[in-house]
Amino acid sequence: MTEVVPQPDRPIEPISSYEHDGLVFDVVDAGPADGPIVLLLHGFPQRASSWRDVAAFLAEAGYRTLALDQRGYSPGARPRTRLSYTSDKLVGDVLALIECVGTPVHLVGHDWGAVVAWRLAAAHPTLVLSLTAVSVPHPSALAASLMTSSQALRSWYVLAVQPPALPELVARLAPEALEALLRGSGMTEDELTSFRAEILADGALSGALGWYRGAALDWHRTEHVTVPTTFVWSDGEQAIARRGAELTAQFVNGPYDFVVLEGATHWIPTQAPRELAAIIGDRVGS
Repeated sequence: MTEVVPQPDRPIEPISSYEHDGLVFDVVDAGPADGPIVLLLHGFPQRASSWRDVAAFLAEAGYRTLALDQRGYSPGARPRTRLSYTSDKLVGDVLALIECVGTPVHLVGHDWGAVVAWRLAAAHPTLVLSLTAVSVPHPSALAASLMTSSQALRSWYVLAVQPPALPELVARLAPEALEALLRGSGMTEDELTSFRAEILADGALSGALGWYRGAALDWHRTEHVTVPTTFVWSDGEQAIARRGAELTAQFVNGPYDFVVLEGATHWIPTQAPRELAAIIGDRVGS
């Protein structure tokens, strides 16, 4: 894919969906049409709706937000094979959206969305004006923390979801087991209601788990990030050890801030949207 050339005189058209790699992706386009663009990437097991409150606060500040329902989540973008969820595919989907916009963007990602954001910013810095990564550190920092912290134990579930069809069967026959894990990570009852509707009832679980299964085939190094970056971590985080969060600074060569939200869980976009929007605004405006 060629690098995007900014087109300031291009008519601004709202984006509700776009096609890439034979798939159709849904987008929630909000805020002033002529505002600076903030592209929002959700994580597991949530969808673009998880950014609703953050997007509202950013709109008040004058930003246009594009919240993407990513591969495996958009109803028209749910391929079945593991190879369909390797990082080159996931990054390529976001690059295609940036190409539709026709201008570099401010990139924000939470959880798995943060992994995609880190990799895209590292590989395509001319397309990313700034990066705000939430909860999940730079992939190389996360890898380094596996042997020097509790991270390996915290990541047990990555192996648990590898068998094809088995996690989906458990979710269908005993959904309370999966919900108990999510509740233990800090998910609220409202967030669990969204999970039931948007992931289980809508048939998105296999696609969502495809990210973990694809990652098992996709061990490659992520380069250092050179764009202005903020990493947001919470001290109530269950899945990511602080060690990886602290190591992230070693993998950012540009301007960098590390922000710790005290008293917050992993689910920062839905549980601390005002605080996160302010952090994003600080990075975008710096």
